Amino acid sequence: MIPISRPILGPQEEEAVIRVLRSGRLAAGPEVEAFEYAFAPVAGAAHALACTNGTAALQLALLANGVGPGDDVIIPGFTFAATANAVIACGANPVFCDVGLDDFCIDVADAEKRLTRSTKAVMPVHLYGQTANMQDVGIFARLHDLAIIEDACQAHGASFDGLPAGSFGTATFSLYATKNITTGEGGMVTTNDDAVAERIRLLRDHGMTQRYVHTSFGLNMKMTEIAAAIGLVQLGHLEEWNSRRRENAAFYAAELRGIPGLTLPDEQPGRAHVWHQYTLRVDGRRDDVRAKLLEAGVGAEVYYPTPVHRQPAFATDVTLPNSERLASEVLSIPVYPGLSDGERATVAKTLADAMMETA
Repeated sequence: MIPISRPILGPQEEEAVIRVLRSGRLAAGPEVEAFEYAFAPVAGAAHALACTNGTAALQLALLANGVGPGDDVIIPGFTFAATANAVIACGANPVFCDVGLDDFCIDVADAEKRLTRSTKAVMPVHLYGQTANMQDVGIFARLHDLAIIEDACQAHGASFDGLPAGSFGTATFSLYATKNITTGEGGMVTTNDDAVAERIRLLRDHGMTQRYVHTSFGLNMKMTEIAAAIGLVQLGHLEEWNSRRRENAAFYAAELRGIPGLTLPDEQPGRAHVWHQYTLRVDGRRDDVRAKLLEAGVGAEVYYPTPVHRQPAFATDVTLPNSERLASEVLSIPVYPGLSDGERATVAKTLADAMMETA
């Protein structure tokens, strides 16, 4: 079986974990500090703040920007549920807008229609490893005095017009097992705003300014030393692994282009895609094609089969045509850096055969 994703973990990660275990210090130590220091430049940020997971990073970013009860936050309808859950966890309201069919990211023109007097922030999601159009998002945010919370949980190392994902506002990254780098579970918030950074430090550690002195509300969302040690090793490979992902994506583009019924993903002008997922669109027979791939031993997943605004937990009466169409068409195939040349050739051939068989 060729899985949809496979983390790369080896002797360096093992040695890092053993080093931490032997140190006897498992929390709030030098590994977290080193990981944060190394991560900040990847996001073009002055501050990187490690936390327990990507959802926690989203919640911390929102809270640190003053989002709370009664506020509205504009988010795309085509994303993972964590984007909406983080907004609700702050007591705020997720307001769903549509996405573009070309990049799967927030449609700012549609977001304009969703503004209310209570809108406090906009949360573009850099879906599948490609940034949203941050020029349009930036203009929109400045015009309406909105905080930008980048959901960059799938976009480690991506960029827009040469500027890294994470440098356009307060940004969040996930370090889950299947992401471009992993700590198993983990998250990172990045920002160039000193005040926002300080609020996050307090929020993730019970509002403590010194031991047992709690000056504000806070939670327990700190990263462990073990997770940070793994992340620091992984970060050293990010550029190499993203390069391999780009190679695999280019291979698929060459092998699969022109197949009837298949729409390939594109890297939009001015954007550096890091291909967290290679997500195609299949017209009308996506589920049949996926079944053929799985039957042949090729991992294939749907991210996501139901747009968030149609999930029972968040169901609204809003209609988002592009989000709803994409949910019925998208199909992701393996693109991870550990994929061998032979495996990616098998994936491409199996997909081409499945398209022919289901035509």
